[in-house]
Amino acid sequence: MTATDQARAQGHANGHATVRVDSWIWAVRLTRTRSQAATACRAGHVRVNGERVKPAQHVKPGDEVRLFHAGRERIVEVRQPLAKRVGAPVAAGAYTDRTPAPPPREHVALAGVRDRGAGRPTKRERREMDQLRGARRA
Repeated sequence: MTATDQARAQGHANGHATVRVDSWIWAVRLTRTRSQAATACRAGHVRVNGERVKPAQHVKPGDEVRLFHAGRERIVEVRQPLAKRVGAPVAAGAYTDRTPAPPPREHVALAGVRDRGAGRPTKRERREMDQLRGARRA
């Protein structure tokens, strides 16, 4: 990779250390495609420093990017602007992840299994309850 390619990959085109937010989100692997990143921006799921942004908004080091994608919110701080997609280790170094840890999963019983006596009574149990109540069959 030449020096020009490296500068372009890092977003230093024309001496500016900024890059489009949709390209940066894609380059650091927060979304799978750039079009997904652009769609998230247009839908209002991306905020830079607390403000909703369009896909062409530029980000620079120190900006906070909040992305709601795949059912969770990611909060990251831009450390290095990247315009081209890079490998996962390099991408991980381009931002500081400030996303809070997800809440612990609760152990949920399987839907098909129920304890005896829990839930809706069986037909046999309903008959026994009717007998106890003294209900007569016609």
